[in-house]
Amino acid sequence: MSTPNGTTAGPLGLDPELLAILACPDAHHTPLTVDEAASELVCSTCGRGFPVRDGIPVLLLDEARHRSA
Repeated sequence: MSTPNGTTAGPLGLDPELLAILACPDAHHTPLTVDEAASELVCSTCGRGFPVRDGIPVLLLDEARHRSA
């Protein structure tokens, strides 16, 4: 799969360069990891899972879910 600029898409259809810079929007700004099975970006500090909808990460604290430990 390719992105519109011709680069290869990474997990969840996201550009690998974008994944490298995404961070939790909470005050600690921890880098996010990918949970492909849940279609989420996950913060290891606060335990939130941020949904990825149609290849777009939704990094709103109100939209995130608290994942069980």
